[in-house]
Amino acid sequence: MDRFSFLNAAHTEFFAQLYDQYLVNPDSVEPSWRSFFQGFDFGMTTYNDENPVQQIVEFASNNTDYSQVSEKLQKEFNVLKLIDGYRTRGHLFTKTNPVRDRRISSPNLDIENFGLSSADLSTVFDAAKVIGVAPCSLQDIITRLQTIYCQHIGIEYMYIRNPGVVKWIQDKLAVNVNQPNFSGDEKKIILEKLNEAVSFENFLHTKYVGQKRFSLEGGETIIPALDALIEKAAEKGVEQFVMGMAHRGRLNVLANIFGKSTQDIFGEFDGKDYDQEYFDGDVKYHLGLTADKKTRTGKNININLAPNPSHLETVGAVIEGITRAKQDKYYADDFSKVLPIAVHGDAAIAGQGILYEIIQMAQLDGYKTGGTIHIVINNQVGFTTNYLDARSSTYCTDVAKVTLSPVLHVNADDAEAVVHAVSFALDYRMEFGRDVFIDLLGYRKYGHNEGDEPRFTQPVLYKIIAKHKNPRDIYAEKLLSDGVIDATYVNALEKEYKSNMEENLEASRKKDLTIITPFMKNEWEGFVQVTDTQMLQKVDTTFDKDGLDSIINTISTLPSDKKFINKITKIVTDRKAGYDNNTIDWGTAEALAYGSLLTEGFDIRISGQDVERGTFSHRHAVVKVEDSEEEVILLDAIENKKGKFGVFNSLLSEYGVLGFDYGYALANPKALTIWEAQFGDFSNGAQIMIDQYISCGEDKWNNQNGIVLLLPHGYEGQGAEHSSARMERYLQLCARQNMYVADCTTPANFFHLLRRQMKTNFRKPLVVFSPKSLLRDPRCVSTVEELAKGSFQETIDDTTVDKKAVKTLVFVTGKFYYDIVAERENNGRNDVAVVRIEQLFPLPVEQLKAIIAQYPNADDYVWAQEEPKNMGAYSFMLMNFDLVKWRLASLKAYAAPASGSYTRAKRRHADAIRMVFDKNLFR
Repeated sequence: MDRFSFLNAAHTEFFAQLYDQYLVNPDSVEPSWRSFFQGFDFGMTTYNDENPVQQIVEFASNNTDYSQVSEKLQKEFNVLKLIDGYRTRGHLFTKTNPVRDRRISSPNLDIENFGLSSADLSTVFDAAKVIGVAPCSLQDIITRLQTIYCQHIGIEYMYIRNPGVVKWIQDKLAVNVNQPNFSGDEKKIILEKLNEAVSFENFLHTKYVGQKRFSLEGGETIIPALDALIEKAAEKGVEQFVMGMAHRGRLNVLANIFGKSTQDIFGEFDGKDYDQEYFDGDVKYHLGLTADKKTRTGKNININLAPNPSHLETVGAVIEGITRAKQDKYYADDFSKVLPIAVHGDAAIAGQGILYEIIQMAQLDGYKTGGTIHIVINNQVGFTTNYLDARSSTYCTDVAKVTLSPVLHVNADDAEAVVHAVSFALDYRMEFGRDVFIDLLGYRKYGHNEGDEPRFTQPVLYKIIAKHKNPRDIYAEKLLSDGVIDATYVNALEKEYKSNMEENLEASRKKDLTIITPFMKNEWEGFVQVTDTQMLQKVDTTFDKDGLDSIINTISTLPSDKKFINKITKIVTDRKAGYDNNTIDWGTAEALAYGSLLTEGFDIRISGQDVERGTFSHRHAVVKVEDSEEEVILLDAIENKKGKFGVFNSLLSEYGVLGFDYGYALANPKALTIWEAQFGDFSNGAQIMIDQYISCGEDKWNNQNGIVLLLPHGYEGQGAEHSSARMERYLQLCARQNMYVADCTTPANFFHLLRRQMKTNFRKPLVVFSPKSLLRDPRCVSTVEELAKGSFQETIDDTTVDKKAVKTLVFVTGKFYYDIVAERENNGRNDVAVVRIEQLFPLPVEQLKAIIAQYPNADDYVWAQEEPKNMGAYSFMLMNFDLVKWRLASLKAYAAPASGSYTRAKRRHADAIRMVFDKNLFR
C-alpha cells in the first residue's frame, strides 16, 4: 500500500481547513495529521513555496503522483517521527536504575524503526528546529535526543493536552540539554547534605544495632534534593512547607532537613518515658515536627512534617488539608506561598487507593492547593514483594496521568540529576500550580526493617546491593576527579558530623525523659489540653436575640432580582415563618449556628458528598438561580460577618476527603471544620482516618483537633446500608478524654453543640449522629429563647410526668425518644419517664445520678435503643453506666444493621418499643 494513500480518504477542501486549524493550534489535530503538517512545513521551508495551502490541496488530490514526492521531504517526516518517539517513549530507555537492568521495551528507538538508516546520519535535517537547534545532522539530532531523554532522567509528559504546557516543558528540557549545571559551591552543598544522610544512618546502625529505624540507605539523595527544593522555593516566594512521608527515611529527614535535635532522637531510641502523663506517644519514625528556619540567603520559612501512622499514604490527604487551611488563612490570594510535598514509597503509591482520591482533589475548588510535589523513594520492592507483583502499570507513578501531571524518573545514585529534577519540578509547580511527580529510583540496603532478612525473597538483588557503593561515595569520587574537592574533604565532613552526634548521644543519656513537641504548636497558641472533667463543664453558648433576628432575616431572604424555583423560595422563606412562630426546625437552627459563629469571627468549612444542599434537602447552604445556575450563599450576606464561610460538595470519597478535612482542622483550630457523610454508615469508608487519626491523634502525637463528623443515623426502614452510622464503633474508640460523641434530639441542642465546639479553649473531635426523619418532624422544633439563652444539654430530663408516679425510668438517645414517647401517649402510661442522653461521651454520670435521684419510686430501669443488641450504645452503656441495675429494650443481635424489608423492619422496631413497656416481653 502506498504510504500516502491515507490522503485519499477525505475531500481536498478538508485538508485546507485542517491545515488552517493546525496553524492556530497544532495540538488540536490528530497526531498523524500533526506529524504530516510538521513535515510539510519543513518541506515548504526547504523549497520556499509561497502558497502552502494550495500545495497541501494539490499534494492531497487524487491525481498526485506520490512517487515524485521528494525523498528528502519523506525523510524529514521520518525524523519528526523519531523526535516524537524520543519525547513519548524515551523514558523507557533511560539509565535510571542503579542496581538492575531495565525491562526491555519494544519497539526501541533505533532509527531503522523510523524509516531511517545509517546512511542518513550525516544528512542535515530541518527537523532539528523542533528540538530548538539549527538544522543539523541526524547524528547530532540523535545525540541531543539521547542526552535530553535517555540519560539519568527520563520524563513523561506528552499526554498533557495543553500545548502551552508541553512547549514550556520542551523549552525547559532544552536548557543545557536537561543536564545539571551546578557551580562548585553548589556541588559542595549537595555533597555535604549527602554526607549528613549517610553518616546519620551509619551512626545509628552502629549505636543501635538491630533497632528499627527504616533506614534511608539507597535513597540518601532525597536529603540534598529536599534541601535544594526548600532553598529554591523560598527564593521563589514560598514561605511555608507542609510535608508528609512514611517511615522510611523519616528520622533522617527530621534530623537533616528539619533540624530536629538528635538528642531527642536518641532519647526515643533509648525508649525513655515521656514528660507528660496523659500522653502515650508513638514510635519514633511516626512523629512529626514543625520548625522555623532561615535559608542560606536569609529567607524565613516555616516547615512542617506531619505525624502519621503505619497506614501508608494516609498522610497525603492530611497534608493537603493542612496546606489548604494555611492558604485560606494566610495567603488566600496566592496559594503558591504554601508548598505541599508528599513523599511516597513505590509499593504504596501504586497500591493504595487513597492516592487516586487525593489526586482527584487536585483541581477541585474546595480542595486544590496550588500543586503538590510528589517524590517517590523507589526501593523497587515492597516489604518482600517484587515490583512485578506490586502493580500492573509500567511505573509506580502512573496514577499521575489522572491529572496529566509530568513524571520525572531519576537515577537515585546521581545526586546532581536528582537535584536538577527537583528544580524542574519546583519551576513547573510555581508556573502552572499543578502536581508534578519525581520517581527517585534507588534501592533499600536492608530488609523492610533493619532486623529483617531480604535475601529470603530477593537473594540476587541483595548480592548486587551488598557490593554497591552509597551515593555519597559515588558523588565524592566524581567531584574528586573533577577537581572540586581534595582527598581529605569527605573524611573531614564525616568526622565533624560524627563528633556532633557523639556529643548529642552523651547529652541525651543524661536525660531521664523524652520531650515531644506538639506539631504546629504555633497555630495552637491560647489552647489548652483538658481532662474529661473539664470537657463536661458548662460552656456559655448563648447568643443575643437581636443578632439572631438579623441573621434569620438574611438567611430567609432571597435576592429579589433573581428567579428561583418555587420549592427553594418556600424552603427559604419558611425559615422566617418557623422562627417567628417559635417552631425552629433543624435546618434553620443549623444555619443560625453558622451565622452566629461567623459574626463572632470564626471561619466555617463544611465538606462532604452533597453537603451544599444536604443529602435530605434540609440545608440549602447554596441555592441556585433557576435560569443560570448562579450560586447564591445567603450566609455570605450576613451583616457584620467576620469569619469566612465555605461549603463544598466533595468528590465521591470518604477516606481521602475526611483525611483532608482532618488536616484542615489540625491547621486552623479557629475554623469550625465539618465533614458530613452522605449516610452515616458510609463513614466506614474512612475507617482508617477515624481509627488512626481522629480517635487517638492527641494521645499519640499531642495534637488536638476539632473536626466535626455529621453522621446521619436512624432506623426508618431504609435497609441495612442507610440506617445505622455504626454508633458502637465510635463508642468503642472513646477513652481518656479523646472526643465528644453526641446524638441530639432538638434543634436548639444541636445549635449549642456546634457553638460549644468553637467557644471552648480546647479542641476535641466531635462525632454527631445526626437525624434524617427528624429534620421535618413537627415534634422536633425549638424556640428562639432556647437558642438565644440556652446551652448544650448533655442530658434532658422528662418534664412531662409526675416523678413520684414513675415506676419505669427509660434512658435513650436520639430519634428513638420520639417513638417511645408516642407509644407512651398511645398507651396512657403515666408511670414511664423517658430521659434523653444527648451526649454519650464523655458520659455525664453526675447529671444522670442527679436525675435518677428525682424518681424515688422507680424500680424498673431501661436502656432502650432501636439498633440491634450487638450494635448501638448498648455495650458502651453496659461498661460505663452502672448507677442502677437496668435492662435492655432492643432488637436481638443481627449480622446486618437492619432488614431490607420495610414490613419486617417496622415489625422489629415496634417490638423494641413494646419491650420498653413490658419487661417480660420476649424473655
